[in-house]
Amino acid sequence: MRIVSANLNGIRSATSKGFLDWMQGSGADVVCLQELKAQAADMTPAFLAPDGYHGFFHYAEKKGYSGVGIYSRQQPDQVITGLGIPDFDAEGRYLQVDIGKLSVISLYLPSGSSSEERQAVKFDFMDRFWPTLERLMNEGREVIICGDWNIAHHEIDLKNWKGNLKNSGFLPEERAWMTKVQNELGWVDTWRTLYPDVPGYTWWSNRGQAYAKDVGWRIDYQLATPAIGKLATSSSIYKEIKFSDHAPLIVDYDWVLGS
Repeated sequence: MRIVSANLNGIRSATSKGFLDWMQGSGADVVCLQELKAQAADMTPAFLAPDGYHGFFHYAEKKGYSGVGIYSRQQPDQVITGLGIPDFDAEGRYLQVDIGKLSVISLYLPSGSSSEERQAVKFDFMDRFWPTLERLMNEGREVIICGDWNIAHHEIDLKNWKGNLKNSGFLPEERAWMTKVQNELGWVDTWRTLYPDVPGYTWWSNRGQAYAKDVGWRIDYQLATPAIGKLATSSSIYKEIKFSDHAPLIVDYDWVLGS
């Protein structure tokens, strides 16, 4: 089973650069999207149901902002839109599909880089999302949460860590929270488990020549419940075509979808 997580920074923009064509040739069984930057009225038939996939979406109320989606080759048994937290659901940040014994989630955790107010929203989201992370871990299903977490966990996860110790995305409180998500709740970081010493950057600033010089951050993760986390066999980051300021994160699992 192949699962892809991709922050598109706009589905219309990424599609114009060939994302859907790439996806259809990627062998992905499930593709989790973040930052659709589109509403229902903006979605073409090709966006809604690319050939071979069923599409599901959680749009933000604000135009051209946020939003998540999931493409699945199999029709899910259940689709859950939103967290049931009105202020966060208005921003379109959570979408879950259940297929057999597996739940796959597309998550877009808020960024705090634009202002102190948005950083406060980010901390609030982290606090109020914790019970969901706890419940998902204890429900007895296998779960994979794909998404842009907007947190680089360890020093290896960003190129210029010394210069970012006081910046959103690498704040001590954010990193400590991510440690608790993994160590206290038991979520498995599939990339870091497979490749302890490989940075694995998935996002690059548009400033300077960050992409060309590979001055990146690893802020896109596939976190999994322990049993399926152990079944992650390989992972890669697709950089041959630049669809967005993020690169798609691909993880293969020794799991039969629908089982």
